[in-house]
Amino acid sequence: MAWRPYAQLTAPIQKANPSVITVISLWAAAFLAATILPFSSEVLLATALAAGQVPAWVLISAATVGNVMGACVNWWLGQRIATYRDRRWFPVSAAALDSARNRFARIGVWSLLLSWVPIIGDPISLAAGVLGVRFRVFLPLVFVGKAARYAIIGLFF
Repeated sequence: MAWRPYAQLTAPIQKANPSVITVISLWAAAFLAATILPFSSEVLLATALAAGQVPAWVLISAATVGNVMGACVNWWLGQRIATYRDRRWFPVSAAALDSARNRFARIGVWSLLLSWVPIIGDPISLAAGVLGVRFRVFLPLVFVGKAARYAIIGLFF
């Protein structure tokens, strides 16, 4: 029998339960959607909910966890990039960074509840990292905002 690497690599996926693949795909889509990459997970969630093969709470949980983990990556990137803010090549000037810090301080960490909003959500979580928001403050606020969004989508499907 000839060695067929593609068949050997894809055999576990082909044998997997379609529900498992749906949940993993949704988690991955939600994770990517929360990073700086332009991606959307809402359509996949709505499709999976409409199909009705997986319980809604499982799908909403997978999407929430994936999306929160993606936001944590943004926060971490913000923490790491902040160490380079004194470099000449840093994309944001010191004045702009101070302005963002003042704006964030005025609005407060409660703005992290809006981290689910398209276009502004990813920069909010990145800014939280750059501006030094503690992770123990960041995580619950982001979780609540993102879980609420997916729960609302779940109500419609």
